[in-house]
Amino acid sequence: MTIKTNGHQIETGEILEGFLYSYRQLDTNAVKVYEASADLYSLIDLLVAKGIIKADELDLHKREVKKRLSDSFKESGIGVKVQNAGIDKYSLPEEAKIDCEKRQHLCRSACCALAYALSPQDIREGIRWCLGKPFMNVRADDGYCIHLQRETLRCTIYESRPAVCRQYDCHKDTRIWLDFDKMIINPDLFKEGNSPHIETKSDE
Repeated sequence: MTIKTNGHQIETGEILEGFLYSYRQLDTNAVKVYEASADLYSLIDLLVAKGIIKADELDLHKREVKKRLSDSFKESGIGVKVQNAGIDKYSLPEEAKIDCEKRQHLCRSACCALAYALSPQDIREGIRWCLGKPFMNVRADDGYCIHLQRETLRCTIYESRPAVCRQYDCHKDTRIWLDFDKMIINPDLFKEGNSPHIETKSDE
């Protein structure tokens, strides 16, 4: 597919590469600001508290401040998430094996409402990502992945699904199952409605 601008044609692949480059630069800047902020607030804490700065004390305070900043950054959605860079999802040595068809009437495909970062491979294949939170997977208003077929609860991109979907194993995820073997669902899973709104970890 091509896009015309000022009489010139631009391949969508070029646009994607441009986005990737821009967001990577933004992410680099965000990391640098994060580190500078951690140093600054650590120094302020120590200067106010003691008036004397020592390396070991600075490191201790820095770790504490980093944790506070990290929580704040996550809440604000600052930074870019890209995972599994350099890994071919089609060559993964092992994929999770879950008897989904026996469980979907209970879990309602809760894993398809998880948030996660896409890989460069996913992005280049056209798997949709959130413009407001690059490169997180897109979820619709109901909380579910945009690529989920609602009537059948089937993945419409199953063959090209991201690595995180291939490897995700819900049997120890207490957000979904209180007891996986006995098929006891977590009663809090759908407390906000008919679909889960839960987060999964990316490659932080």
